[in-house]
Amino acid sequence: MTAAEIRQQFLDFFASKGHQIVPSAPIVVKNDPTLLFTNAGMNQFKDLFLGNKPAPYKRAADTQKCLRVSGKHNDLEEVGIDTYHHTMFEMLGNWSFGDYFKKEAIQWSWELLTEVYKLPKDRLYVTVFEGDARENLPADTEAMAAWKEYIAEERILMGNKKDNFWEMGDTGPCGPCTEIHVDCRSDEERASVPGKDLVNNDHPQVIEIWNNVFMQFNRLKDGSLEPLPAKHVDTGMGFERLVRVLQGKQSNYDTDVFMPLIHATEKLCGKQYGQTEKTDIAFRVIADHIRAICFTIADGQLPSNNGAGYVIRRILRRAVRYYFSFLDVKKPLLHELVPVLGAQFSKVFPELEQQADFVKKVVFEEEAGFLRTLDSGLSRLDVITAGGKSKTIEGPVAFELYDTFGFPLDLTMLIASEKGFKVDEEGFTAEMKKQKDRSRAATELDMGDWTLLQDQPSGTFIGYNQLNAEAKVLKYRKIKAKGKEQYQLVLDQTPFYAESGGQVGDTGLLRFNGEAIAVTDTKKENDLIVHFVDSLPAKIEGTVLAEVDASKRRDTARHHSATHLLHAALRQVLGTHVAQKGSLVNADYLRFDFSHFSKVTDEELAQIETIVNEKIRENIPVVIKELPREEALKLGAMALFGEKYGETVRVVTIDPAYSIELCGGTHVGYTGELGLFKFIAESAVAAGVRRVEAVTGVKAETYVNEQLAQLKEIKALIKNPKEPAKALETIINDKSALEKQLAALEQKQAAQLAATLPQQAITVNGVQFLGATVEAASADMLRQVAGSVKDHLTAPFLAVLVSNIGGKAQVSVVLSEDLVKSKGLNAQKIIKEQVAGLIKGGGGGQPTQANAGGQDVSQLQQVIDNVKGIL
Repeated sequence: MTAAEIRQQFLDFFASKGHQIVPSAPIVVKNDPTLLFTNAGMNQFKDLFLGNKPAPYKRAADTQKCLRVSGKHNDLEEVGIDTYHHTMFEMLGNWSFGDYFKKEAIQWSWELLTEVYKLPKDRLYVTVFEGDARENLPADTEAMAAWKEYIAEERILMGNKKDNFWEMGDTGPCGPCTEIHVDCRSDEERASVPGKDLVNNDHPQVIEIWNNVFMQFNRLKDGSLEPLPAKHVDTGMGFERLVRVLQGKQSNYDTDVFMPLIHATEKLCGKQYGQTEKTDIAFRVIADHIRAICFTIADGQLPSNNGAGYVIRRILRRAVRYYFSFLDVKKPLLHELVPVLGAQFSKVFPELEQQADFVKKVVFEEEAGFLRTLDSGLSRLDVITAGGKSKTIEGPVAFELYDTFGFPLDLTMLIASEKGFKVDEEGFTAEMKKQKDRSRAATELDMGDWTLLQDQPSGTFIGYNQLNAEAKVLKYRKIKAKGKEQYQLVLDQTPFYAESGGQVGDTGLLRFNGEAIAVTDTKKENDLIVHFVDSLPAKIEGTVLAEVDASKRRDTARHHSATHLLHAALRQVLGTHVAQKGSLVNADYLRFDFSHFSKVTDEELAQIETIVNEKIRENIPVVIKELPREEALKLGAMALFGEKYGETVRVVTIDPAYSIELCGGTHVGYTGELGLFKFIAESAVAAGVRRVEAVTGVKAETYVNEQLAQLKEIKALIKNPKEPAKALETIINDKSALEKQLAALEQKQAAQLAATLPQQAITVNGVQFLGATVEAASADMLRQVAGSVKDHLTAPFLAVLVSNIGGKAQVSVVLSEDLVKSKGLNAQKIIKEQVAGLIKGGGGGQPTQANAGGQDVSQLQQVIDNVKGIL
């Protein structure tokens, strides 16, 4: 069977058991502060397990895109080394929301594996939770009894809390689980060592294939367990492992899930898979990582320097390092695999193939940028090891290579060993810990448990049609982030819009019996609407009047409706390849990111602006309807990649021939309410992504008036000419001509100084030394003098030139190559150790020439004396 057939059989089987087949949630998590990525199949059902909202169906089945690279579930370092760990993987799952429980889940898992997939029963083992006395948890006798109907008791193994009690994190839904393991060894091996002795012992051929989790509890912050409102089933079967077993392979990577990528990589690098362990690991890393990279980008997460974007950048760079170091490929390779992957998953996850050109462009630019960084890092490593007296690369230096240039410790150690150097591993680890501690302190979110006031489904949003309402607080909790304490409140109904779809959350007031509490923000936690306040009222029970800041909401709504007008105009002017890649909508302005491969010209911006303002003047009604998702898509409504839509969607139409989009945000009634639309910025965000910023209404009027006032001021400064642009151009040209003349004069003066200064040189211990104060017009001129003076000195030589330029200290140090090689001297090191501290500044450069600038000019003679003292 092919992988595609295996996946479809799973879905068909559970459809026959009355399960609703649901699409995968995006791999990028939008409204859960505890997660960056979907790391388990249950993530999208978390609210249903917690009872925060009623389940739309009692049974469901799906294949879920998952990513595990950080936190509790971190498989990154094993990926490629072994044959079964992955970053991105598919989790096949079947779910029961208060419907069937252990008996049916066990029966159907056994039926599917042995009767549909025809796995030999004598190769299967199951584990059952043995209980935990410390948590007062009994053994799972119910699961044990259910299994005895299908499998011999000696194949039922008891498992401890680590293996057989599933928890997604430190808090949240959890419960005992029963796992199914398969023994893929040869008959001879199985006869030699019983499979039950190898279960849960990290044997590469005796592996877990299915986990039936029985959600019964919610783990609270204090570690205690409380029963969930209803019992649920959460099962997960690793698709890649299942395919490996059914296709009779010894490795997940030998299946048709990964081999198309490996074969494509072979063609690109000219090497063969299966030749050496090092190259095989590289092939596996690339085949795994390209999946994680592409599906997260397709779901809306671009590589960046923080948060989820940094995780993706790290995975991509890890793949680049492997092909750079072990496949001898020195040019971008990963982007060539994007079409292969897109075609492979076109039927199950079509979003990648639909965006293949965009994803390929982003991946290519990231690869090319990192390859340049790798070259810079190698040059830096050459400087570090050139002529150093010590044969050890210090920990902070190794960490700099990791943090700045992306060199992992093992790569630095490999290159260092080739040069006869060692690396201070303990020092590196200490620096890494410091960074992690800083990062943790900056992002740590400490959430208390909910205090429940009323036990009922929470948080109906009523704010599309009203901005104030009477409500009751259902629950509240204390949170702490970046040292600031706040509280979160959940109401039974609320007019406050929770941050979503790029639109910021509402602010306003909650009035408790005359006491006004300010709402500073409103966010979603999964589908739960939480209101942020800095303090609690004296009496929180009873009725509260919730009032949204109406002025901010109106300005925000104008900007949100403007993004719809803008999106359509961008596609009209730039092309239908334009797709939204992110947005920010607030009361002050709008920011809109979109796929496009070149700068938007001034002419194009003017054309787009004209179209939007024409639509505003037409005063078109903004029509909003709720429709079944499929019906909305048939109407041509645009859906955003990476968003999770329900069966019923909200459709915003501004002239059916112009703009139809799925959108949950707030909007104006007519486009005329926007008044005026004006661009304020256009820039690049990432490879293939541009960003525009704009304002509407009063904000646009204010912006235009400010620009006109600045123009008036500029005209006054240049004597109010009839054509200010031409007059300003003349001034700029004159300035440029003067600067060229000045540069020529400085160059001439620098050459003269460089020729005469060596007359002041003296000999110190066989080395020609020049220490001089130079009258330089600029730091550039001093560097020119230092660069030229080398031609007039006799090796071996060391020179230090100092200057007071506008009250700032400037220093240049130059020395001959032979002093670097024979004496271990280094201009950069001299600047750091002998100069920077004295002049209260800093600098850098190369081994033979380095420069510094500082605040203290009183120590320039001491600088000369210190450098001379080296000799």
